[in-house]
Amino acid sequence: MKKIALFGGTAQGRELALALQRAGMEVWVSVATGLGRDLQEEAAGSAIRVRTGRMDAGEMEKFLREGHFFAAVDATHPYAWEVSQNLRTACQGTNLPCYRLGREETPLPGCLLAEDTAKAARLCRELPGNILLATGAKELPVFCREPGLLERLYPRILPVPESLEACRREGVPPRRIIAMMGPFSHRLNLALMEQFAISVLVTKDGGEAGGMPEKLSAAREHGAKVVVIRRPLETGRVYTREEILGILSKEE
Repeated sequence: MKKIALFGGTAQGRELALALQRAGMEVWVSVATGLGRDLQEEAAGSAIRVRTGRMDAGEMEKFLREGHFFAAVDATHPYAWEVSQNLRTACQGTNLPCYRLGREETPLPGCLLAEDTAKAARLCRELPGNILLATGAKELPVFCREPGLLERLYPRILPVPESLEACRREGVPPRRIIAMMGPFSHRLNLALMEQFAISVLVTKDGGEAGGMPEKLSAAREHGAKVVVIRRPLETGRVYTREEILGILSKEE
């Protein structure tokens, strides 16, 4: 039985892990957080083994070498550039093939594009009104420390202690914290924008899997400006779910 190491706590990754398991492979999923573990176990029960905890390139290489895997799959978020780089390095060190699961980019007409988080925060300084920060808690410090943003920031974060602690640490009042797990429908995005009088939406392009079309349509209906942090460039080939399934089903 082929043993596959799949990295990533995304919904896309969970779906692919289950498909690989149903195709007769032994699948181990590596996730960074307890939430990722819980979601994976909820999706597949005990059929798929889960390893929890962040790893650097050396730790990934040790995990892959000791696990005697047939191949690795990178199903991390499009913005998890460092994790992808570490995995690529680990696979080179173990001479394992690594298949990157791609995610289609979203057309962004009318959006303001920023090369990185810092540039997105500076863009927001020029835009009046309340800001819905839908990038996750990792980017929170950059926005909170940009002059003039903290008092009009409404971060939408995962409902986990680490994210709530990040908000507390940066001085975000509890009444402005939106702790919910996405992806979100058009109606819910719109309701949140109306409830908090949002003038600016800041987001990453998570594609359809990340609810990006629903965010954009709600912002258009509400009349909010949209600032999008660009994706890091993919440095190697990316594969579709069907391509990865086909390749791993055929390879011996």
